[in-house]
Amino acid sequence: MKEALPEEKPAIGHTVSKRNRTVLRIRQYIKMLGPGLITGASDDDPSGIATYSQAGAQFGLATLWTAWITFPLMAAVQEMCARIGIVTRHGLAGNLKKHYSRPFLYVMILLSFPAITLNIGADIEGVGAVTNLLIPGIPAYIFSIAFTGILLFSVIKFNYKRIELIMKWLCLVLLLYFIVPFLVHQDWLHVLKSAIVPTIRFNKDFISILVAILGTTISPYLFFWQASMEVEELKEKGASEIFVDKRALRNSKSDTNFGMFFSNIVMLFIILTAGSVLFPAGITNINTVEEAAKALQPLAGNMAYLLFALGVIGTGALAIPVLAGASSYIIAETFNWKQGLNKKYYQAKGFYLVFSVSLILGLLLNFIGISPIQALIYTAILYGITAPIFIGMILHICNNKKIMGEYTNSRRSNIFSWAALILMALAAIALLYLELT
Repeated sequence: MKEALPEEKPAIGHTVSKRNRTVLRIRQYIKMLGPGLITGASDDDPSGIATYSQAGAQFGLATLWTAWITFPLMAAVQEMCARIGIVTRHGLAGNLKKHYSRPFLYVMILLSFPAITLNIGADIEGVGAVTNLLIPGIPAYIFSIAFTGILLFSVIKFNYKRIELIMKWLCLVLLLYFIVPFLVHQDWLHVLKSAIVPTIRFNKDFISILVAILGTTISPYLFFWQASMEVEELKEKGASEIFVDKRALRNSKSDTNFGMFFSNIVMLFIILTAGSVLFPAGITNINTVEEAAKALQPLAGNMAYLLFALGVIGTGALAIPVLAGASSYIIAETFNWKQGLNKKYYQAKGFYLVFSVSLILGLLLNFIGISPIQALIYTAILYGITAPIFIGMILHICNNKKIMGEYTNSRRSNIFSWAALILMALAAIALLYLELT
């Protein structure tokens, strides 16, 4: 008597259809993610993790609010870089060469290349040291050498789509940091308040950590990488160079916003982990990622320690190629060399040579007495000096109708980008003042 009524079957079919459409939309969205997601995730590199860990260890949850402050600034600047690449079909270095004086560009390269190389060196050493914690029988420098060799081989061996796919999967490693805070007791009301309400302490240590966070999240190498990767995407899809792909612009904006949001949520969880585990235990001085991982083990347990360490290794595998790739795009575009991860080694020898040299020089920093902390300090100074200038030039390009046509900045983009420029300029002044006093 209670048999299934005929009209119930279409309802079931309708439900399945809706579910299929939802799954299809999710798959399409994931497929659309690319340069923006990779750029955002690579921003949480081992040296960035060390900075966020120090912020949490030294000040507890007092810097959690920086995650939402920096998000719109990062997103605005990176969206401009992506738009420049899509509209002009050139990376940032190519546009700077075209619209600015050559000597000025060369000065920017002389400041950028050493900063990126120092960053690579700090990250390689961090990955080697953390891997040594997991497998203590093998010296850290062996892991650093092996890690560098694997990265170099992979980038030269695989084509662009394979590299992009590997990088997208590596982004999942950052999800490990979402788990760690839940392995210890949290006062979630205090966490929420700290994340929303800004705390500012007018002393040298607190201002220093704010400057470090800002310099870590808004880094010039990301500007170059984002613009060049958007050009790579268009070349890979065979897009016309005559017409601007409006769908690519829309997708790029969504991709970039998601990537920057993801990056900042990871930053928040790393600060939360250190702030809720290390700070209450009186461990307030974290100089390297291995120190952060080692300190977590007796306080939060082996699982938290293992997840944190694996996260460092995974982010290193993602961020170091991005750093070296940024250097390669800068140099190749400046000197009109053939370039791109979508080209074979023999098609773009200069591009891959710069990539290789960047990795090898970064590795050698481990053996010439420059510590990761020294490398990070030097990197922060160089990034701090160049970032406001680069943001200013990006703003100039994006508001120039002769370059961007109808795709110049909106008022919203200008507001957030100018805010980023002013904050970075203030950070640079503060950094120099703190280093000289």
